[in-house]
Amino acid sequence: MEKTGTIQIRIEGLVGAMKLTPESFDIRELKDLLTRVEDLLFPGDRKERPVIGYRNEEGSVRNIFTTSMQTVIAFNAVLGQVQQQQNIDFLEVRTASAIEAMQNEAIKKGWSFTLSTGLPNSAELVVDRETLFKRTDDVWVEVELYLYGEVIDAGGKEKANIHVSVPGKGVFIVQAPKQAIADLKESIIYKPYGLRVLGKQNMSTGEVDRNSVQFLELIDHQARFDKDYLNQLRKKAAPWIKGIDPDAWLNEIRGTDA
Repeated sequence: MEKTGTIQIRIEGLVGAMKLTPESFDIRELKDLLTRVEDLLFPGDRKERPVIGYRNEEGSVRNIFTTSMQTVIAFNAVLGQVQQQQNIDFLEVRTASAIEAMQNEAIKKGWSFTLSTGLPNSAELVVDRETLFKRTDDVWVEVELYLYGEVIDAGGKEKANIHVSVPGKGVFIVQAPKQAIADLKESIIYKPYGLRVLGKQNMSTGEVDRNSVQFLELIDHQARFDKDYLNQLRKKAAPWIKGIDPDAWLNEIRGTDA
């Protein structure tokens, strides 16, 4: 049986004039927190991630997550580095975004977030109004990218997007106009495609911000023989090759004496 450990995010503050407790911690805030925890722990491909259990306790709100010991040890190291450097630029995008979101909430609501693990002598990271965990804007630039992989989802009621699983990189959620998806002549789900997109890339690490990817063009990446297309290419090339001696042309290209 896999060994497990715990990660804790303690939130302290007020809701109105009342002290924050599990009963006054709204489900909307809980939903946001759960999403951030997954981003903190697994910023890449999540297909094989271990189970993350959850419970909360008094004091003010102690959110306790149970997962694999390997994940807990790795997260403890991340907390230690962030605490030491007081900087999040070196983190993967999703992890940095999660901490940045807590920082924004701490400033807006006056709450304090304390992140730690159940390990002995655990590292501890405090995010509150006195801290400033923000990514450095000037290291991110807008770039045009090509994502090649399997489309695993497409659509959305409020915000339309295309989910593409890129081998070795994980799943990218590409924001797309509803009409672009509606105009597709056939289903693209579970098929290999390329997507030309706009996104933000870190100039230092080369990492792409998965939350900023916007659709430009869908490229059919399915390997298949298209006889009509091949005939069109032959027809287009026919006038150019007319009157050329194939052997002499090949010798010239190869640099071989005739």
